[in-house]
Amino acid sequence: MCYFYRLKDCREDRDMSQTDVAEILKIDQRVYSNYEIGKRKIPINHLITLAIFYNTSLDYLVGLTNEFTPPPRVKKYMMDFK
Repeated sequence: MCYFYRLKDCREDRDMSQTDVAEILKIDQRVYSNYEIGKRKIPINHLITLAIFYNTSLDYLVGLTNEFTPPPRVKKYMMDFK
């Protein structure tokens, strides 16, 4: 599975628009749209921000695992990050 499908699924699961997510990333909606359709690669700092926001792992976002919930060590890091 390509990572950009996961981006869209996570966004839609939260009933968010592309504009909402773009605001979180401090980018234009058109740029975010290009991430979701795979026209543009998403920078790692944006993936990290989204993993924290969605409370999941980078592995899940990039399709390396189908487990949405991050391992306990990642959860702890996310709590420290906030």
